[in-house]
Amino acid sequence: MSDDKNKIRGYGEGKANTVISVDDVVEKSSQIKAKVSDSELLKLSNQSKFLEIKNLVAGYGKMEILHNFNLTCGEGQSLCLIGPNGAGKSTVLHSIYGFTNIFSGEITINNSNVTKLSPAEKLKNSGVAYILQDNSVFPDMTVEENLLMGGFIKDNIEESRDSANAVLKKYTRLGERRNQKAKVLSGGERRLLEISRALIMNPDILLVDEPSIGLEPKYIDMVFEILSDLQKNEKKTILLVEQNAKKGLEFADIGYVLVSGQTAIAGRGDDLLKNEEVGRLFLGG
Repeated sequence: MSDDKNKIRGYGEGKANTVISVDDVVEKSSQIKAKVSDSELLKLSNQSKFLEIKNLVAGYGKMEILHNFNLTCGEGQSLCLIGPNGAGKSTVLHSIYGFTNIFSGEITINNSNVTKLSPAEKLKNSGVAYILQDNSVFPDMTVEENLLMGGFIKDNIEESRDSANAVLKKYTRLGERRNQKAKVLSGGERRLLEISRALIMNPDILLVDEPSIGLEPKYIDMVFEILSDLQKNEKKTILLVEQNAKKGLEFADIGYVLVSGQTAIAGRGDDLLKNEEVGRLFLGG
């Protein structure tokens, strides 16, 4: 039998004989019918509604992806969204930031309704920054110039320079390369630059889409150490989508399992790591 026939597209970190295929994950996930109550979500957020999504119906064009979706996250908490392909994980982040069509429902931050604000307004006035999953650095610009782009909506360029200098001082790996073009950076350094650029506006909430995608294990660990530092020491609220479910749940205070645009399972990150159904579908167990 050829090697290609032995290959399995799967989730988690299990071996080929323990990881079920992506197609099977999608099929079996669709059978999960659990309903998570609002009171359960509020309990997970320690009774805090710093970031709240209520009965959100959203998607692209006329297509609905999220169906009466609810989410609650406390200030300074981290929440990881996992689930099969097409479940709506990235759509949650897109909706919070303003990249989708919202048909009904609302999004509030610190009791302020931000549902209809533009991405620029959310970044400048509501403290929400979005870190894309794709390589979004400007390769022919220097590291410092890339950072300054993170403050493009600031009224004062000197404020952006001060913020960039603070970031370069904090992350010496970037500071040593401040005048080099971004295209010479390693994959891990580029991801660090993407995260750092989002910090120029000093956001309260970081939306992080697939932080580990395309990275070697050593850089994955580095990225999650950086996110952990931002949460614990700078009190950032972090929402992330992560295909590496084990890594995401190990990091996050809260985990949501999305299926067909709704939350099927929610719990503490540590608890979901022990959940047999989650393990079977997403952790290779």
